[in-house]
Amino acid sequence: MSGTTAAAGGHHGEPGGFLRKYVFSADHKMIARQYMFISLFWAAVGGYFAYIIRWQLAHPEADIPLFGRPIGPDEYNAFVTMHGTIMVFFVAMPLLLASFGNFLIPLMIGARDMAFPRLNMLSVWVLGAASALLLLSFFVEGGPAAGGWTGYPPLSARTAYVGADKGMDLWLLALALEFASFLMGGINFLVTPLNMRTRGMGLLRMPLFVWMVMIASLLFLLSVGPLVAGAVMLLLDRNLGTSFFLASGGGDPLLWQHLFWFFGHPEVYVILLPGLGAMMEVMPTFSRKTIFGYRPIIVAVLVAGALSFVVWAHHQYISGLDPRLATPFSVTTILISVPFALIVFALLATLWGGSIRLATPMWFAVGGLAVFIFGGLTGIFNGSAAVDIYIHDTYFVVAHFHSTFFSALFLAGFAAIYYWYPKMFGRMMNEALGQIHFWGTFLFFLAVFVPMHLVGVGGMMRRIANPGQYEFLAPLSGLNRMITMSAVLLLLSQFFFAFNFFWSMFRGRRAPDNPWEGTTLEWTTPSPPPHGNWPGEVPQVHHPPYGYGLPGAGEDWVPQHRPAPSGAGAGR
Repeated sequence: MSGTTAAAGGHHGEPGGFLRKYVFSADHKMIARQYMFISLFWAAVGGYFAYIIRWQLAHPEADIPLFGRPIGPDEYNAFVTMHGTIMVFFVAMPLLLASFGNFLIPLMIGARDMAFPRLNMLSVWVLGAASALLLLSFFVEGGPAAGGWTGYPPLSARTAYVGADKGMDLWLLALALEFASFLMGGINFLVTPLNMRTRGMGLLRMPLFVWMVMIASLLFLLSVGPLVAGAVMLLLDRNLGTSFFLASGGGDPLLWQHLFWFFGHPEVYVILLPGLGAMMEVMPTFSRKTIFGYRPIIVAVLVAGALSFVVWAHHQYISGLDPRLATPFSVTTILISVPFALIVFALLATLWGGSIRLATPMWFAVGGLAVFIFGGLTGIFNGSAAVDIYIHDTYFVVAHFHSTFFSALFLAGFAAIYYWYPKMFGRMMNEALGQIHFWGTFLFFLAVFVPMHLVGVGGMMRRIANPGQYEFLAPLSGLNRMITMSAVLLLLSQFFFAFNFFWSMFRGRRAPDNPWEGTTLEWTTPSPPPHGNWPGEVPQVHHPPYGYGLPGAGEDWVPQHRPAPSGAGAGR
């Protein structure tokens, strides 16, 4: 089915004035930039917290540079809580799903804007309110939440356990607002591709990145409800004396774990799929080949999304779960690796025999795929109940999670930024700085998280502020210090990116319309795109995406006779 005529006109006129253009904008491209800047701000905060955590583990009794003193167990748990919360909910989702989803979906399908521009504007401002609440939690009495980023009761359910503070309440409210923001965004990410595609853009001609964002949005919409209900119950437990999660009042602490992980495992794919989608756009462009297995990839992702709803209890093997349930959850966990194995082989087949150009986006995409394979293989150990009983709550789990998370968020995220930065900002990032950034990021990541698997197998538990208090962990102290120094170098490598990002925004070389010779629709508009995305007619497509090797591929976009948006009254 071709797109509807909804793509013909704009939803709103071009904004005038600073506030309407840059602050309260309904233009999907400006909203994408707002999401990106929010996520980059939180990435800096979350990275600083990671530095504090690692320095504390390497030198528990010493002052932490750039902090001024060592931290105790309660503060350590607060930093761990906020680091995890920030990176998962305030960096990964705004960057991969919201920023690039907002920027690319209309451009990739030939639409002037999102289906609901004002709802889109509201979504980013609700995220801004959630960010303000999370920041406020740092400064209330007793400090921020310290119940772990998963918020397990009873630590999170009883105010007495976390001091007389409201940090946990603000944490819960911030997450509730953040979820509301992405529910609004998810509606746009589903409705826009279904209803506003340009002529010739059938569902099976959409770029895979659009498919990944659509499926991720659907998973979020279907999974977040139980956790929102759980957050409300947890707030009632903390403030009104109910006992949904408190065993002392007849409640069940494990209920929260079920509610959290029923959402939490689909949430992994909400973050992962846009990252994989970015790789699926970068690799065909830089290997000059059609994507291998376009339709099987879509089917595989749909199967993986369905399976993600029946694997949540593999996080709970040692929680007292009935052992008879361990086997089916182990089976579904191993089974979910099959569609992802298909995706990995499809990407490898896309690279095989290609005319590969190793520019910075390609380096990050290939590096991200390599780390994703490594992280996926270590996940098989965690999915097996027999093995997980030994390694659960150790640094092996931390290393595995960061391997998959880092590949999807940072390596794939950097690939996306370097790849679409010219289209988003109209400037080219510096290639030499980009290459330095890649090698510093990739090599020091390996130096941090590969040895961390060994620390976990050695028995080091998560969320302990002073490993030196445990005699059996003494042989791991040298390895811990090496991991910490590698983590510091990993964080320092990001300054190359920060400088490159902001310097290129003002002083970078002007970007041509199609600097990478891509064949998807976003490369047919000026860099950066004007209001309404195309200055004249919207292109019509005549071949599937990634059509390298096809006659005229990338050159046979035929303009449709559709007017550009005009005036503030051009809405529907």
